[in-house]
Amino acid sequence: MSLLMPVLFAFAVGLTACGLTGSVMELVAGRRLAFADPYVSPSHILRSLAATACAGPFMLANDALDARREGRISTLMLMSCGCTVMAWALALGIVLIAIASWGVGSPGAAQLLVESLARYLS
Repeated sequence: MSLLMPVLFAFAVGLTACGLTGSVMELVAGRRLAFADPYVSPSHILRSLAATACAGPFMLANDALDARREGRISTLMLMSCGCTVMAWALALGIVLIAIASWGVGSPGAAQLLVESLARYLS
């Protein structure tokens, strides 16, 4: 159980950050979050990368649910997108925890998280 806690914590951090970022982006733009303008555009590469890195799981979930409602993807593909969303949120949480631990001068916390994840996944 102790090995599962860092994974669940990282997932919760990533999911929370993704939801907060996505909600703020929707409020500011006044449009539903998706992999489309104004959030992702070829004319603003850095802004698009930042938006996708932070709110990407939310974008993918919205696009996948819309595609399923319109019959463009199967249920199996929707489940695949759901697994990708969960993995992306976990990765985002790991990155944010690492950045936060480096910011407060505690590199041991990031190393502990990475070691715990490595033991859990192996």
